Amino acid sequence: MFQILLTHYPYYLSTVLIVIGVWGMLAKHNLMKKVIGMNIFQTAIILLFISSSVKFGATVPTVDTGLGSANAAFYVNPLPHVLMLTAIVVMVATNGVAFAILLLIYRRYRTLDEEEILRRMRE
Repeated sequence: MFQILLTHYPYYLSTVLIVIGVWGMLAKHNLMKKVIGMNIFQTAIILLFISSSVKFGATVPTVDTGLGSANAAFYVNPLPHVLMLTAIVVMVATNGVAFAILLLIYRRYRTLDEEEILRRMRE
């Protein structure tokens, strides 16, 4: 039992981070805290994908004559790593746009509280 927990800790860690991120996006009323929750959620997804693509005892996907035939079991699949690199770029761009929008909202309403902003928009 302890061995299973020890070998699968990245999955448990990413699950905890996903729950924290979703809770931050749904339960908080401060827009900055919602953006931070979104950032935690995105980081957890990246951790989940990277940790699930680990293959122990494998090598980089280059042709090596010492391995014999081109057996896929000897190589690490680079696709999840490339996709997560793209996800990191999207995450940074999303955070930049979110912070710019939060800055405009704060300049207009002088608050980042969601309920207060909605109340002022109705008036």
